[in-house]
Amino acid sequence: NGTWIDNVRFFYKSEATGYSHLYVYNVVSNEKKQLTSGKWEAQRVQLSNDKKTFYISGNKEHPGITHFYKMKVDGGALEQITSMKGGNVVTMSPDEKWLAINYSYMNKPGELYLQENKVGAPARKITTSTTAEFDSYKWREPDMVSFKNRHGADVYARVYPAANPHPSKPAVVFVHGAGYLQNVHYWWSTYFREYMFHNLLADNGYTVIDIDYTGSAGYGRDHRTGIYRHMGGKDLSDHVDGVKMLVEKYGVNPKNVGLYGGSYGGFITLMAMFNEPEVFKSGAALRSVTDWAHYNHGYTSNILNEPVTDPNSYAKSSPINFAKGLKGNLLMAHGVVDDNVTFSDIIRLSQRLIELNKDNWELAVYPVEPHGFTEPSSWTDEYKRIYKLFENTLKK
Repeated sequence: NGTWIDNVRFFYKSEATGYSHLYVYNVVSNEKKQLTSGKWEAQRVQLSNDKKTFYISGNKEHPGITHFYKMKVDGGALEQITSMKGGNVVTMSPDEKWLAINYSYMNKPGELYLQENKVGAPARKITTSTTAEFDSYKWREPDMVSFKNRHGADVYARVYPAANPHPSKPAVVFVHGAGYLQNVHYWWSTYFREYMFHNLLADNGYTVIDIDYTGSAGYGRDHRTGIYRHMGGKDLSDHVDGVKMLVEKYGVNPKNVGLYGGSYGGFITLMAMFNEPEVFKSGAALRSVTDWAHYNHGYTSNILNEPVTDPNSYAKSSPINFAKGLKGNLLMAHGVVDDNVTFSDIIRLSQRLIELNKDNWELAVYPVEPHGFTEPSSWTDEYKRIYKLFENTLKK
């Protein structure tokens, strides 16, 4: 979408180079000018009141760090205004003299900071939102790592090394959901329950990894669109390659690796358990898509086209077609009133597992829950079951 600067120029973002960058187009001269460049994303752009300056939010320093920048409308130097390492979500005052910054770090939830809209100005903390109980625990700052996948691309991940590794040297892989989401970053995760769970796992002898697999946001066009026509392809193999990295660099036992995730993460968990049974010993698939032909058309058709026109893409991307490959221990959990991935999805897969005479799986049903659980008791029950699964299968 374009936004007018004046009567002859408008600005827009494009991924023509492979990364989202800022362009200005002159309708009189037909001149197109690229203002930002490089292997980073200009994620949000705002034109100043006097229309002389662009304010840009982007991850130029690192894919997992966001800063607030400014640049003249005609181009030139990109000046960084914020300075705190992590996530800086900025709202300018109406007169553009002040910045309200929602700042967070890996192990620090978001707080409000106030800063003058000047390069090098200090940011002053305004709020303190955590409780004494929350602050009493030493929340981990996971290792930020990257590795080359089998296709030669860089894949970023966060690793929570075990405090005191269990003798079995187990590992757990967390798979984030989709919607082109990013979870490997230096700011506080929207997966805060999972972050806390990973701290608990690391306290109890597990090494944990979460990966921004192919299909994730924050790394440019090719990484984000790399699952076109095959969900459960490169996104799944990235997790297998991540396990290999854990074995080589963190000393985990390749025979004691589990994984879990919800929604798209649940889908990948199923594909992993069915198609990579020698890599993953156990898995917890939560509110999982089991057949993409039954899912949201607007989302799925952008990736797999349509079942009528591209049936092969749907066939090779749907876990229900690979259920025969299950060898390890599988926990499935689903809300009966799921308003995103319908409950019938998991019922169809359950029936398929019954027909295949598989007996190493179980289904936990949550009668009052939609796609995103709302009851604390349901969240607690779900995580207790996941933890029990890993304790019973990975510490042998």
